[in-house]
Amino acid sequence: MNESQLTAISPIDGRYSGKTLELAHYFSEFALIKYRVKVEIEYFISLSELPLPQLSNVNRSLFPQLREITNNFSLADAERIKSIEKITNHDVKAVEYFIKEKFEVLNLVQYKEFIHFGLTSQDINNTAVPLSVKDALTDIYLPLLLKIEQQLIRCSNDFADVTMLARTHGQPASPTRLGKEFYVFVERLQNQIQLLKSIPHAAKFGGATGNFNAHHIAYPSIDWKKFANSFVDKGLGLKRSQHTTQIEHYDYFAATCDSLKRINTVLIDFNRDIWAYISLDYFKQKIKEGEVGSSAMPHKVNPIDFENSEGNLGIANALYEHLSAKLPISRLQRDLTDSTVLRNVGVPFAHSVIAFKSLLQGLEKLVLNKAKIEQDLEDNWAVVAEAIQTILRRENYPNPYEALKELTRTHQKLNAQSFADFIDTLKVTEAVKLELKSISPHNYTGI
Repeated sequence: MNESQLTAISPIDGRYSGKTLELAHYFSEFALIKYRVKVEIEYFISLSELPLPQLSNVNRSLFPQLREITNNFSLADAERIKSIEKITNHDVKAVEYFIKEKFEVLNLVQYKEFIHFGLTSQDINNTAVPLSVKDALTDIYLPLLLKIEQQLIRCSNDFADVTMLARTHGQPASPTRLGKEFYVFVERLQNQIQLLKSIPHAAKFGGATGNFNAHHIAYPSIDWKKFANSFVDKGLGLKRSQHTTQIEHYDYFAATCDSLKRINTVLIDFNRDIWAYISLDYFKQKIKEGEVGSSAMPHKVNPIDFENSEGNLGIANALYEHLSAKLPISRLQRDLTDSTVLRNVGVPFAHSVIAFKSLLQGLEKLVLNKAKIEQDLEDNWAVVAEAIQTILRRENYPNPYEALKELTRTHQKLNAQSFADFIDTLKVTEAVKLELKSISPHNYTGI
């Protein structure tokens, strides 16, 4: 770790920086500035392609060079914009002035006043941020989540035939298959991923109060709504909100946060289940040379990956909750509270990524302890009482539930012989007795 990591206030940029560094391309101050530059450049190009009368003579062969301003955007460029911001005390205006400097280099000075034409800063912020979120989800978040899904599918397949004692309310219950229990989470994740992908990434683009006032007063004959829809939807790949104030209303963004929170909640549930299975000794963990499980107890190998994952998912959810609850609320046509809150949008993403990577690491360490699982089944023959009393119901046997209740609650220790002896006392056919005696905790697993 370098000095900046050791002195970082947030573990995202300190202890866990190695796991979150890739998110800097989407959520850092540098990234936000770069996305703003991208929107401004693409907007100018779209105005030229419209074309506005004053931009009809723009040399279109320069468009690739304009886009290179974004493609080759450097730390030096970001630092230049920050130095301009010290004078303007306005971050988006500083981006505009920076691009004007670039226009001078490209001999486009005569067109520089059409940079940021008719816009307010939120037309840039409310396109730049959803664009960065969309890209981060596509490039980083979803591929990592799909890795978890694939790992769970692999585990489900590997453990498909492993019979395991189930536990409802923490008590022994009808046996299940370990592979099926893993697939419960596969299905839940797949459902939530599908929902997440269905949510549009909405953007606001309509001038100071959302009505194209400045655009319309300057060029009343242009269909600015049609232009903006094309620019945002087709040019940027977002979904333009049709009726807004100065800012995006964030309803879709809130839905995205809620969806991400549900995904995390599914994984918290999974982490806790695996933690419990490790506690029950159903899983051992691979030991890494040199690792210490406890500072005082040499024998311990703690489930730290699943605990780390759970903790980070919880932090992420608290932040997603605030984002989804706060951002859709803004006083009248706007206040500034969304601005400072949005600057933290990368934080829950980072905690989620840390959690995902820890969970994947934990899954790689799991070693099935089949002997313990089978012993638990053998020690809990009482769970087949459900099966026996159900067949007796089928046979119209009187009070079967009560008969099994008396058996299972009066014996201290039940086993195969206990049930065989009980079955022999039943007034049923020999065929039914054979059927009942064939049931054991190891094969009573349903479908």
